Amino acid sequence: MASSLTISVIPGVLWATILSFATTVTAAYPSPLESEAIALLESRWWSNHSSNTSQCCQWPGITCNTAESITQINLSDAPNIEVGARFGKLNFSSFPNLVLLNLSDHQLRGKIPHQIGDLSALKYLDLSYCGLSGELPPSLGKLTQLEFLDISYNDNINGSIPPQLGNLENLVTLNLSQCGIVGPIPSALGQLTSLQSLILWGNQINGSIPLEIGYLRNLTYLSLSNNRIVGPIPSALGQLTSLQSLILWGNQINGSIPFEIGYLRNLTYLSLSKNRIVGRIPSALGQLTSLQSLILSGNQINGSIPLEIGYLRNLTDLSLSSNGIVGPIPSALGQLTSLQYLLLSGNQINGSIPLEIGYLRNLTYLSLYNNRLVDSIPITLYQLTNLEILDVDNNQLQGSIPQEICNLANLTSLYLSQNKLTGSIPSCVGSLSKMLYLSLGSNLLKGPIPQEICNLANLTSLYLSQNKLTGSIPSCIGSLSKMLDLSLGSNLLKGSIPKEIGKLFDLSYLNLSFNQLSGPIPILSATKLRIIDAGNGCNKISPDPFEGNSDLSPYMCPTPLTKIANSSRIPYYIKTFLPIAILFTFSILGCLLFSRFKLKNNHVSVQPTKNGDLCSIWNYDGKIAYEDIVAATEDFDFRYCIGVGGYGSVYKAKLPCGKVVALKKLHHLEAENPTFDKSFRNEIKFLSEIRHRNIVKLHGFCLHRRSMFLIYEYMEKGSLFCNLRDEVNAVDMDWTKRVEIIKGIAHALSYLHHDCCPPIVHRDISSNNVLLNSSFEAFVADFGTARMLDLDSSYQTIIVGTCGYVAPGRTCLYNDCHRKMRCL
Repeated sequence: MASSLTISVIPGVLWATILSFATTVTAAYPSPLESEAIALLESRWWSNHSSNTSQCCQWPGITCNTAESITQINLSDAPNIEVGARFGKLNFSSFPNLVLLNLSDHQLRGKIPHQIGDLSALKYLDLSYCGLSGELPPSLGKLTQLEFLDISYNDNINGSIPPQLGNLENLVTLNLSQCGIVGPIPSALGQLTSLQSLILWGNQINGSIPLEIGYLRNLTYLSLSNNRIVGPIPSALGQLTSLQSLILWGNQINGSIPFEIGYLRNLTYLSLSKNRIVGRIPSALGQLTSLQSLILSGNQINGSIPLEIGYLRNLTDLSLSSNGIVGPIPSALGQLTSLQYLLLSGNQINGSIPLEIGYLRNLTYLSLYNNRLVDSIPITLYQLTNLEILDVDNNQLQGSIPQEICNLANLTSLYLSQNKLTGSIPSCVGSLSKMLYLSLGSNLLKGPIPQEICNLANLTSLYLSQNKLTGSIPSCIGSLSKMLDLSLGSNLLKGSIPKEIGKLFDLSYLNLSFNQLSGPIPILSATKLRIIDAGNGCNKISPDPFEGNSDLSPYMCPTPLTKIANSSRIPYYIKTFLPIAILFTFSILGCLLFSRFKLKNNHVSVQPTKNGDLCSIWNYDGKIAYEDIVAATEDFDFRYCIGVGGYGSVYKAKLPCGKVVALKKLHHLEAENPTFDKSFRNEIKFLSEIRHRNIVKLHGFCLHRRSMFLIYEYMEKGSLFCNLRDEVNAVDMDWTKRVEIIKGIAHALSYLHHDCCPPIVHRDISSNNVLLNSSFEAFVADFGTARMLDLDSSYQTIIVGTCGYVAPGRTCLYNDCHRKMRCL
């Protein structure tokens, strides 16, 4: 009996023990959902939002599956969630179902924690613009399900690319641009056979391009630009038959262009500019029939332009500038009927301009300056009715300027200087109403300056110096109110200087020297010319624009009536008490009007009307403001364009409130590029949060996929770069002004570094990014590469932004301060 009782008790004890152990295990090891909730609380990312983990699937940036397990953490649209130094506090191993982690544009600070490799299901990781530092952890190679990896614009990351990234066999996009990465490209990246986009531009990568890149048969986009890559372009790149964009500009690549490039039949964009490439342009490039942009400028390419280029019927942009190309322009270029930009300047091209150039009916920009072209400009060129810029300066062209040039109704810039052109200036140029820059200097032109030039209401620069022009200066030139530069020196002009020139309020450069002018010099004090005291109550302009006119008075002296007016004296008591009386009267009237207005509002409720006035914040309506801007620029017409860059244009607009602003508009193609889009948004982010008298003011912005632009305070003098490189403007900036400019820049940087929390580093301070107003006050601009600085992290100094030249390969500098646009 006792034995059987003992036997029955034992199983009961065992069962109780098992249940107790199970309870203990359950308490010690929480469920997966509980683990996620605990990890969220301990991370403290949402500490300012909620502590109720049962509702965590409704927290900002979190997405769960049907089992309420977290699958996505996307903080790109949750700017109020501050992660900061708490990035490493997240227990990554607690999220077995997390497929997306997007923390872009959050200041995470510090290094990427190696525990990030525990996210075994992760497919999408975006840590761009996060202020990260340190080396990339090799544990990233454990994320074998990863398809998208973006760690771009973290400039304080250092070290090399870990070869473990070669384990990410499912990776489709790898973006490590602007990260401060050094060392060579690891050959292990050749194992990423699913890769479609490899973006490594803007680092300090050295060494050569590994041959293993040729294994990436699915690659469509390859950008290695602006690094320190050496060696030749490997012929193995010819195996990347899916490639659509190959961007290698701004390196130290040498050797010749391999003929295997001709195998890339899907290529639409090829940029090899600013390297050390030698040899001829291979005729195999003629096989790239899908190519839209071919940019080879700034190399040491020689030989002639191959006839096979004429097969590229989809080409819109051909830039071969600044090389050593010889021989004539092939007539086969006339087959490129989609071409919009043809840039062949800065070579040794000879022969005449082919008649077939007239077939390029879509051409908007033709640059042939600084070559050895001869004969006359072909009459067929004047059939290019879409042409906006024609630049054939510094050649040996002959013949006259025909009347047919007036067919180019869209022309904004005409540069025919430094040739051997004869005849007279055709009067019909007055019909080119969009003209901004007209440069015909250093030729053999005769006859008078046509009166019809005064019809060019938008003209800002007129350069007719060093010709044989006769007659008098048309007085109607004073009606060209937008004129900045007027150069008529070294001609045979006679008569007096029209007093109407004194009405050119924006005039900053004047040259009438070495003519046969006579009579007095008109009062020019209303212009922006540098006028100094010449003594005896007279003034003169420095430097002297009237030199070499022996019959001309060298000074500007006030008339007797002006002297009398200036010498009259107002009694002291009137000076003192009259302003006080006026102020007192207006104060009483203001109080009475305010009382009546207040009484009226007590009885009648007036519905406010909205407005788009950027000068006011009362009932402001952005839609109306946008319409005002479009109207002010006539839908961004080129007549209002004062600058064109590699990825955007700058327009000058006068708003209904009377305020003049500058509009920086992103080109449509670049607006779809994530890199330019992020830089654009970065500039908005900083300029909308900081205020300083020496930092350019951002009035507003538009971020729509069809129209992206920024609205800035307008700076009359343009960039410091423009003023320094122009001899006249450089003289105007005496040492006193230069010291004040330096002080202004120093004050702005001091504010960014010491008064902002966290500190901000601009990272692209150059003369191009310092703007000057009419008083030569300096304003720091262009915050596209600016970053916040984490004082608790270590940083590596790297080169970003403008480094000796402005990238990418075809960089257009549109001189808003003087004369012309040049493409480097």
